Amino acid sequence: MNIKTASNDFPISDLLRDRWSPRAFNGLPVENEKLRRIFEAARWSPSASNLQPWRFIIGEKGSVTYDKIFSTLVEFNKLWAVTAPILMLSMTKKTNNKEEHNNSADYDLGQAVANLTFQATAEGLFVHQMGGFNVAEAVKLFNIPEHFSVATAIAVGYLGNPEVLHENLKKMEISKRERIKANDFVFCGTFGQNTELFNL
Repeated sequence: MNIKTASNDFPISDLLRDRWSPRAFNGLPVENEKLRRIFEAARWSPSASNLQPWRFIIGEKGSVTYDKIFSTLVEFNKLWAVTAPILMLSMTKKTNNKEEHNNSADYDLGQAVANLTFQATAEGLFVHQMGGFNVAEAVKLFNIPEHFSVATAIAVGYLGNPEVLHENLKKMEISKRERIKANDFVFCGTFGQNTELFNL
């Protein structure tokens, strides 16, 4: 299997190093106990005022829910997501308990999905998040209330062979992972001013 570990400059947790977003899944079903644990990880994410604004809709392959989520995906994502045994939608409650706008909702959802993702990695699973889907269609299909905002579609499963992918996707699946250096986004003093932290 093609485990694309990060070429990190400094030591980090294996869960962070080994996490990546494949498009090839082997189609094996995900055990319910593992699904319960990844959502438990999301449950214990931090959130502003402990509002926990995240919500998820989950579909297992072969279910009506899965088919509905799949139908909202853009054609590019449909090429590969068909191999995933689990598809989900993530969303936020946009308002707080006073029905005022919750400015932190999207940030908090991101933390919940990150927790879910790293627990999935610990379980031997892989997660691929997608922005390429029809939000309006998802809202309609799942009767999502207007005070909720759908953020991403998510595929979850066990890593598969890149050979199962469409020819146009194989190169992306095996290419080297790249990131900008920490020194390019960590500043000190003023915006854009490099810190000496990384001058070793």
